[in-house]
Amino acid sequence: MTALLKLSGLIDRINLLLGRIIMWLVLAAVVISAGNAILRKAFNIGSNAWLEIQWYLFAGVFMLGVGYVMLKNGHVRIDFISSKLSKRTNTLIDAIGIVVFTIPLAIIMIGLGWPLFERAWTSGEMSQNAGGLIRWPVLMLIPLGFGILLIQAVSELIKRVAYLRGALPEPFTNFDEKSEEEKIAEALAEEAVKREQALQAAAAAAGKAR
Repeated sequence: MTALLKLSGLIDRINLLLGRIIMWLVLAAVVISAGNAILRKAFNIGSNAWLEIQWYLFAGVFMLGVGYVMLKNGHVRIDFISSKLSKRTNTLIDAIGIVVFTIPLAIIMIGLGWPLFERAWTSGEMSQNAGGLIRWPVLMLIPLGFGILLIQAVSELIKRVAYLRGALPEPFTNFDEKSEEEKIAEALAEEAVKREQALQAAAAAAGKAR
């Protein structure tokens, strides 16, 4: 179980890193979308390539982020049912769902998506739109995204089983996502509070001495 939990931790860290990268993809999509709108409206300049980049990025956010969402337990649940069940029962339902639905679905979609990517890669398939982009990068997101979902599903299954066996206190992973800058800022704020308290204590002591 220890080796499996280490594997789970490695998968979680990979998807956590991907989640942080995806945040920049969202920003890039917003900037490109705004730039396209401004150029079209103000200067009547447009390009199908830039329009397609937007939905490439949009597809990347969803397909590459699916493992991060599962890691964060952000997928849809029927709350009015799950809230009435014990944590152990919910964990057992999660484990069964992962084995019966999530893992088979991911494997099927990888199998269906890979030939599409491979065909586009070997043929050099291009967009049918004038000035459009090459197709294989966006088609690659299908097997890649479901591959990411598959490994995260394995990680979540390991954690659920470990929890049911008493090897973990919680069936989920909680990461401290504070950046180094945030941690430094908090440390400085705490230090400032301590200094203020020390000055107040010194002033109070001086007042009593008088």
